[in-house]
Amino acid sequence: MVKSADRRPADDPVAAPATPRTPVPRVAVIAHRKKTVGGGLDELRKLITGYDVDDLLWYEVPKSKKAPKKVRQALKDGAELFFLWGGDGTVQRCVDALAGSDATVAIIPAGTANLLARNLGIPEDLPEAVRIGFEGRRAKLDLGKINGEHFAVMAGVGFDAEMIADADRGLKDRLGRFAYIWTGLRHVGGAVTPMKIKIDDNDWFEGDASCVLVGNVGTVTGGVDVFEDARYDDGWLEVGVSTAEGPIQWARTLGRMSAGNAEKSPFVRITRARKISVKLRTPMAYELDGGARDRVKRITVKVAPQAITVCLPDTTA
Repeated sequence: MVKSADRRPADDPVAAPATPRTPVPRVAVIAHRKKTVGGGLDELRKLITGYDVDDLLWYEVPKSKKAPKKVRQALKDGAELFFLWGGDGTVQRCVDALAGSDATVAIIPAGTANLLARNLGIPEDLPEAVRIGFEGRRAKLDLGKINGEHFAVMAGVGFDAEMIADADRGLKDRLGRFAYIWTGLRHVGGAVTPMKIKIDDNDWFEGDASCVLVGNVGTVTGGVDVFEDARYDDGWLEVGVSTAEGPIQWARTLGRMSAGNAEKSPFVRITRARKISVKLRTPMAYELDGGARDRVKRITVKVAPQAITVCLPDTTA
């Protein structure tokens, strides 16, 4: 016999058990305070705390080279999810410190070019970029490592590095990404230099060249596909050397690049590698992810497969 207290009307649903709350990872923000997107850092804080984040770790830096120290402190304090606010230079400095860790990276594109974010499909829409950080899919990203320092987009020596070094902070503040175009026009008459390039310890190129590029992803400023076959997760780096010299040859080369078939230029040679060694007769500047470095006579680049975990939109290829 069923007691009256045990009777339940047929249309009275049994209360569902409470769904356990998904734990929110320990979140850290590394922000270049001079960069901005959307409603700025105030909006970023509001959006992140809206995801029930407790004890948010918040670090602001005046320049990108100050970021690694904050990253290491955040790792020591138990951070698991890093929101990186800034441009490619800030992101590069941070991923260099995060490479090989168990942390996850969410990119907030707030810089000049934002090439990594563009290649990964992360929009310059602050609420959406934050949502991707919390809800987007996770994927392993390869990195390159040039002269001991990791990069996520591209590294190079010669023409592109001289151009980037010339696009100083003031010019980028005034012209944004057009600063690179302006300085590029000033450098197209630059001289070539003798160099030797080895691909995976095998001789590949010897002669005069104006530029060597090594790419982890394929698209650069202006949506130009330098390396059509580049993938961020295939364990390879794309390599290109240009022998273009003077405005006419560079115009032809850039025209091919803009059309997406750089390899058809008579002044370009492209391959892929896991290790690249470049020996220069005279010192030249090199760059990684838009950050200029000192002049050197030798560079060594290696791939670091699946070195870091990033947050991506579901539609990213």
